[in-house]
Amino acid sequence: MKVARIAVLAVALGAAGAAAMLTNSILPNGQLAEAPGIGPDMSTQQVLVAARDLNLGNRVKAGDVRWQTWPSDALAEQFITDVKKPDAMQETVGMIARAPVTQGEPISFAKLVRSDQGGFMSAILDSGMRAISIRISPETGAGGFILPNDRVDVILTNEQAQSGGEGGAKYSSEMILTNVRVLAIDQTVAEEDGRQVVVGKTATLELAPQQAELLALGERRGVVSLALRSLADSGEGNDDKQYRGSGSVKVVKFGVATQVTTSR
Repeated sequence: MKVARIAVLAVALGAAGAAAMLTNSILPNGQLAEAPGIGPDMSTQQVLVAARDLNLGNRVKAGDVRWQTWPSDALAEQFITDVKKPDAMQETVGMIARAPVTQGEPISFAKLVRSDQGGFMSAILDSGMRAISIRISPETGAGGFILPNDRVDVILTNEQAQSGGEGGAKYSSEMILTNVRVLAIDQTVAEEDGRQVVVGKTATLELAPQQAELLALGERRGVVSLALRSLADSGEGNDDKQYRGSGSVKVVKFGVATQVTTSR
């Protein structure tokens, strides 16, 4: 029985030796093959990706982007990494998406635009709308209290000659547009540093194509004024299309009193 055990042990040792010799003859320098999954760690970096779907024209808010582990050998040049832009999450807040970005897709600055860059205005315009600018003054622009993203009514006023030799002047006023969005005052497209008054020379409005034509014609016919709307009246369905009004006021010019009639 003892002789049989010694024989089995000798056979096992001989087999192990033969396997070792075979391995050394196949692998150079006697190196042993590495077991699967025990290789060197894969190099990675943190890439900025969308935490939710960003549609065209969406403004990036806190929480809309996040860092995602990404293989270093799969990085594209336009990707934003924590190595290149460690503060990218804060920098992208407030920017506008110029192209759709799906959840989990890497963010690139080519798909975002800042308010001081070209293409910003077209990015914030709603689909099918146009941006058109008109001349304003403190008198025709609510004293400078109209800010970007406010809603306004557009009033056209012109002077008409009195018939029959009657004294005085007759002015007609017409509310040609209601509840339209203000995109910018001069080059200011957002409230900054808590500023509550922006006195500018031009106002940029968001209008449908037909409304843009009407406004352009109105500027040729007379004086265009903007009437600031209450926030409570700025929602859909508050267009005041049934408004009508008329009246008269006394105007004193060079010491001469004149009765001025307004009508629609």
